[in-house]
Amino acid sequence: MRTSDWILVALLVAVFVPALLSMAAVWSSLDYYSHGYLVPLVALWAATGQRAVLPTLAVKREPRAFAGLVAALALYLLGLSGSDASLQGLALVLAVASTLYALRGAAWLRALAFPLGFLLFMVPIPPAWLTPLIVKLQLFVSGVGVALVQAMGLPALRQGNVIQLPGGESLFVAEACSGITSIVTLVPLAFFLAYFTERTLGRRAILVAAVIPLAMAGNLIRVVGTVLASDRFGVQAATSGPVHEWAGVLTYVLGCLALLGVGALMQWVSPQRIPMPVQ
Repeated sequence: MRTSDWILVALLVAVFVPALLSMAAVWSSLDYYSHGYLVPLVALWAATGQRAVLPTLAVKREPRAFAGLVAALALYLLGLSGSDASLQGLALVLAVASTLYALRGAAWLRALAFPLGFLLFMVPIPPAWLTPLIVKLQLFVSGVGVALVQAMGLPALRQGNVIQLPGGESLFVAEACSGITSIVTLVPLAFFLAYFTERTLGRRAILVAAVIPLAMAGNLIRVVGTVLASDRFGVQAATSGPVHEWAGVLTYVLGCLALLGVGALMQWVSPQRIPMPVQ
C-alpha cells in the first residue's frame, strides 16, 4: 500500500471511532446485542482464512469506489446528527467495503465478501423495526405457553403478555422471555456455521431458517417451566435469584446445541461428499 493509502485508512479509523462507541453503548445496554463485541473479531478471523488466497489475486485500484466512501460519510453524518447507532454502523461497514474496493479491486472484495457481510451483525437493528417484533413474540410465547400449561392441567389465563396463575399471582412475560435474545444472537452463529460447514445455498438457508423455531421452542420451555415453578413456589421465588438468571443462559446454550444438531442431522441424512473449499 502507498503512504497515501495508509493515511486514508488512519483518517477513516479516527473518523469512525464515534460510530464504534455508539454501537458499543448499545451492545452494553441490551442483552441481545452483547455479541456485538465479538462480531469484528470473528470477521477478522474469517478474513485471515484468506491469507493464502489474497496474495494471488490481482490488485486493481478502483477510483469509482470512492463514490461509495462518499455515500458512507454522508450516511455517517446523518447518523451522527440523529444519534442513530444503526446508521453509523451501516456507514462504517460501507466505508470499509468501499475502501477495500477502491484500494484493492473487485477480486479482493469478492474474496472478503463473507467477513465484510458478517460485520453487519454488529450493527444494531433500528428500535422502530425491533420493538413491534418483540411485542408480537411476547404475545405469541404467552399464548402458546398458557395453552401448554392448560394442557398439563394448570388453569392459567392470559391477558396480553401477563399470565394469571390460579393462586391469584401474575407472571409478566418480559422481553428476555420473548425469544428475541436467542434469535438475534443465534442468527450470526447460524450464518457462520452455514458458510463454513455447508456447500449449497439450500442447505445454508435451512440451517439459518432453523434459528427461529429453535429459539422459540427454547423460550417456550423456559416460560412453561417458569409458570409451573411460579405456581408451586410463588412468582417471587421462580423469577428472582441465580436460578432464573441461569435459565436464560441455559436456553441459549441449548439453542446453540440444537443448531449444531440440525447441521449434524443434515449431514447424516444427506452427506456432503466433496469437502467445501473455504473461500
